[in-house]
Amino acid sequence: MKLMICMDDTDNLESKGTGWLVEDACREMTALGWGKYSMISRHQLFVHPDIPYTSHNSSMVFTADTDVPPEKYAEFLSAYLENHSAPGSDPGLCIVPPLGAGERRTLMDFGLRAKKEVLTKNQAYSLARELGVHLSEHGGTGGGVIGALAGIGLRLWGNDGRFRGWYHLGQAGSVMTAGELRSYEAIEDIRTPADATVDDTSSIRISDQLKTICMNGRSTLLVHPAGDDGIHTVLAKEELKRY
Repeated sequence: MKLMICMDDTDNLESKGTGWLVEDACREMTALGWGKYSMISRHQLFVHPDIPYTSHNSSMVFTADTDVPPEKYAEFLSAYLENHSAPGSDPGLCIVPPLGAGERRTLMDFGLRAKKEVLTKNQAYSLARELGVHLSEHGGTGGGVIGALAGIGLRLWGNDGRFRGWYHLGQAGSVMTAGELRSYEAIEDIRTPADATVDDTSSIRISDQLKTICMNGRSTLLVHPAGDDGIHTVLAKEELKRY
């Protein structure tokens, strides 16, 4: 079974971010032999004065290929959040099993709304009950349930968010082919911001740190169209902040 899991609002201004906590939880579950875990994606939600958040209002999502039932994950991760979330945080947890096409679309719509609207806990819990998915709060106001449910919807949509981690594949300014870059497990595709395909023979000038985004449901390295020299260039760190 493939589960989708999202945690939101586990940190405060002095603590490590939610991504660190999610990584630690995945390490513990791996040690338990519970399954295989995907890359973690970060999804930016609406920033508004009426929405309390720590620093950026983003949620963290991963998938689990597992034979362990969702209820066991809910029990483990609920305790994990209660024991490890930072003081003053408002943690939320969402666990979603495979859904039908209509249910997926409904959840995607909620995620997309959360990028531009102020939503409420009642709306999140109502939708979770309608879909039959696990949604729970683990401290503070519990407002993280909104981002936890929305994060799942955005990961399902497949065209939002950045994957956690930076990849060091060569010196800044060095040139690799797209085929060489695609040989790394973390880089599933290479495209331009306009979603144009970059073939394996194309040359790409890299930076010393590479990050992928979620595009078309894949971990994608974004590059600018080839310049006059015929070489593509990866997007700079600042350019990736809009994803």
